[in-house]
Amino acid sequence: MSCLMVERCGEILFENPEQNVKCVCMLGDVRLRGQTGVPAERRGSYPFIDFRPLNNTTHSGEIGTKKKVKRLLSFQRYFHASRLLRGIVPQAPLHLLDEDYLGQARHMLSKVGMWDFDIFLFDRLTNGNSLVTLLCHLFSTHGLIHHFKLDMVTLHRFLVMVQEDYHSQNPYHNAVHAADVTQAMHCYLKEPKLASFLTPLDIMLGLLAAAAHDVDHPGVNQPFLIKTNHHLANLYQNMSVLENHHWRSTIGMLRESRLLAHLPKEMTQDIEQQLGSLILATDINRQNEFLARLRTHLHNKDLRLEDGRDRHFMLQIALKCADICNPCRVWEMSKQWSERVCEEFYRQGDLEQKFELEISPLCNQQKDSIPSIQIGFMTYIVEPLFREWARFTGNSALSENMLSHLAHNKAQWKSLLPKPHRGGSGGGPDLAGQGAEKEEQTGTRGDTP
Repeated sequence: MSCLMVERCGEILFENPEQNVKCVCMLGDVRLRGQTGVPAERRGSYPFIDFRPLNNTTHSGEIGTKKKVKRLLSFQRYFHASRLLRGIVPQAPLHLLDEDYLGQARHMLSKVGMWDFDIFLFDRLTNGNSLVTLLCHLFSTHGLIHHFKLDMVTLHRFLVMVQEDYHSQNPYHNAVHAADVTQAMHCYLKEPKLASFLTPLDIMLGLLAAAAHDVDHPGVNQPFLIKTNHHLANLYQNMSVLENHHWRSTIGMLRESRLLAHLPKEMTQDIEQQLGSLILATDINRQNEFLARLRTHLHNKDLRLEDGRDRHFMLQIALKCADICNPCRVWEMSKQWSERVCEEFYRQGDLEQKFELEISPLCNQQKDSIPSIQIGFMTYIVEPLFREWARFTGNSALSENMLSHLAHNKAQWKSLLPKPHRGGSGGGPDLAGQGAEKEEQTGTRGDTP
């Protein structure tokens, strides 16, 4: 073991010596590497397998422990899905359950451009591999594999790295959120006002940025990292701490996988920089900056999408919209995302309370209700951005559909407000400022509602 070293590991350091404990394993992707640079072990949270349907075909003597079953089926599903996406018909079915689920997943992918796409169902059908499966499909349908001469095995390996570097224990900032944002980004890239101007590079950048925009998210926000003197806050000087980390982590995986190694150096450098610009735009603290720029462009009618800089700006806006689009989904999905993000907030609040830190805005479960958080987030973060996006698209069918869902969902949350809050602000004005402090969907979170 002497030849191994820890590449990345996170801990929290408190000023009070009594609190100086490794209480939280944040950014907990501890990767061990040998001298050759090849991963000796990767952080593995393998997808949950329901063993009940497998009881009639799984024999303990053949496979052994449940952990081995998880590992085996996880790998087999990855391999099987990869072969299907490359058009290779398997000689024998992997498993009846797999075939049935993959068939349903393929059917869902035929409707991936629909706004009512159920990412939670898709994640179950792909056995927790929604991000990998979705990206492989989108790269194929957009012709990116052929255009950039990408190796399918290398692409798959890179996407698995991205998916695994999301923390499955996070209620909200996990790989399913990344897949949801990627599917929304795909819908926005198809908007007529934008689609006809996009180049293959624009499309690849948009999809990659959406997929990796929250990679290795620790489940707490930037203020928490700052007040606990986390090494990432020091590294990025308290500026867009998480977004910088997401970007740098993505670049590291791109280089490690060598997905773009065959492209000219100048091109790969440009891709890395543009990915950074897109991911950094998701910082909720920059919401007003981007909103003001968009309003000015729309007022002056000076957006020239033939120009690469204007296209890139609209890709930034599209990613920001995709990142906080949950309140614009159908109520059943929107409500589930809202509950997930608030659960993540409350976990942070419990942690802050445990170590006698000031509880961050929106993180106090006793004071901050889910309805009040969501109403504030919708009013001060989501509505202003999506109204301007609708202006840009010329009130497209998708934009009108999203605004309709947004209005309905807001009314639903108002009806669920605790009675003592009825008639009050409902967490209104204060949540605007609080939301700016929370990271993605952070207002109820810039990241997702």
